[in-house]
Amino acid sequence: MSEKGDKLREAAELADQEAELQERQKELTESLKSQWLDEQPLTSHSEVIKRFSEEYNIGLSKARKEMRTHLKKYEIEGKDIPDMIKELRTYRRTLKGEPKIAVTKSIDNLINAYSSHLDENVNKIYWIKKYKPALKDLTLSEENIIKLSLIHDEDTRREIVDTLCKYWEARLDRDGMAYGEEYARLTKEMASTKKEVNSKIKKYVVNIGPKELIKKHIVRLVSEEQGISARQVHERLPTNLFKKTSPAMISKMARSANVTVVDGALYKMSDEIKKDIYAYTAAFIDSDGYITMDKNHNPRIGLVATGDRGKAFMLEMHKSLGCGRLHLDQKSPQDTKPINRLNFYSRNDVTEILSKCMPYFKLKKKNAEILVELLRMKKSHKKASWYNARKEELFKLMKYENHKDDKNYDFAKYNIDIDTVAKYYENDKTKEMDKLESIVKNEVE
Repeated sequence: MSEKGDKLREAAELADQEAELQERQKELTESLKSQWLDEQPLTSHSEVIKRFSEEYNIGLSKARKEMRTHLKKYEIEGKDIPDMIKELRTYRRTLKGEPKIAVTKSIDNLINAYSSHLDENVNKIYWIKKYKPALKDLTLSEENIIKLSLIHDEDTRREIVDTLCKYWEARLDRDGMAYGEEYARLTKEMASTKKEVNSKIKKYVVNIGPKELIKKHIVRLVSEEQGISARQVHERLPTNLFKKTSPAMISKMARSANVTVVDGALYKMSDEIKKDIYAYTAAFIDSDGYITMDKNHNPRIGLVATGDRGKAFMLEMHKSLGCGRLHLDQKSPQDTKPINRLNFYSRNDVTEILSKCMPYFKLKKKNAEILVELLRMKKSHKKASWYNARKEELFKLMKYENHKDDKNYDFAKYNIDIDTVAKYYENDKTKEMDKLESIVKNEVE
């Protein structure tokens, strides 16, 4: 019996040791993770997840799970702690002696616990925790701290950090300074930056209800993994949101969050692309698009992409640019993946694209300049003696620009003499149009 008891105690001790070892390993992992995060530059949450995945050689899904931060409100029986403290202080005014002292101690303990809770929450927000001294001075509410944890885009993070740094610099400059004009100026600057930080937080993440929070999660997950399904999004939601939704609801909410759904796959254009949409459009036209004119001298600009991903991308570009006509799921000549196009036909659409994208064109800048001249001629100079001849020259120039790298292209089919192309460029009517339009303007004035 004693021998059996010894074995049981030994097994229990080994189990305790193993549990202790696992706990230490967990603590070490968390410590290393925290150190790694402290060393990261200020960037977007999706970029941090990608780097974390590469650093620890784990999949994006696991990295995303590891990087999740769930901040909960500190409540007692559904009451906010600040509200409860107010009630206790009001109640304390009715007391005397020992009962009053006891309630005072309870209030102090509650304040300390709440302060520690807020401190721990800030520490969980990896991108802002190093600026905690400044945040403490701002006396951020629990709600605003939770909102900070929901800010995932790089631009907003940088704006908030920059403002915090301005506040801290002003405070350091003011410390030990005698009261005077400079002291007053710095105090005013500190108050202004405090207000600015709070307004930035409120501006970007205000009154987030469950529905809006789910949408934010959808957008984040889709941005991180293009082509993800509604079921996969649903599975990766926090437990409390998972229980409130279904894949069908996710699909419906995705559409309302301006996420594109193609055959059950979800797509969303990144904020980085949207920020420089015309630079991106120009680059896309340079590589996988076209600038041309038809045989009737009508301008044509188009973007081309294949397959479901390409279809989603065309839909997203159409929404972001706000112009053009979509032609989706067209049969390809090779009968492979369907072709999807976003074409710009009308004068207004072509003018919009050319004017906004012109500074960014590289490979097709000449094509763009040809269309700009053509559009200007058509708009105001159809009665000019040189109009028809110049229109034909521009047609030939466009053919040349689109096929000059093709050694086998038959330019003679369009009566294009390669040796005379340079002369076509020299015949540019821009200066002449400038002169004519200037005369008309002066006459009107």
